Amino acid sequence: MGEDSLFEISFFENVLEHNPRYAKVIEILGNAYTRNGRIDDGLRMDRKLIRLQPQNPTAHYNLACSLALKGRKRDAVAALRKSLQLGYNDYDWIAKDSDLESLYTYPPFQELLAEWP
Repeated sequence: MGEDSLFEISFFENVLEHNPRYAKVIEILGNAYTRNGRIDDGLRMDRKLIRLQPQNPTAHYNLACSLALKGRKRDAVAALRKSLQLGYNDYDWIAKDSDLESLYTYPPFQELLAEWP
């Protein structure tokens, strides 16, 4: 993890400490954790954001990515399904997102993608 990443994480952790319901910071911090290999921490932020914004399709998509990175394929597909139901529609990104790579050959993932335009 580079010095810039450590600073970014530290900065946003401090902001979140002072305002634990700051949704944008939760999203940024979750992405920063995941990008730096702290998948469990990223997963924790994804879940926290969904509690605050249960109708946020991107939050459910990010949860799907974290779950896929943890090898929890069934749960990842369920979270991805929810994100699609809520309006997430960047199908090109879904098909090439490296966070979802573990799902590419997983039949329920393929079936889910076949259901959407």
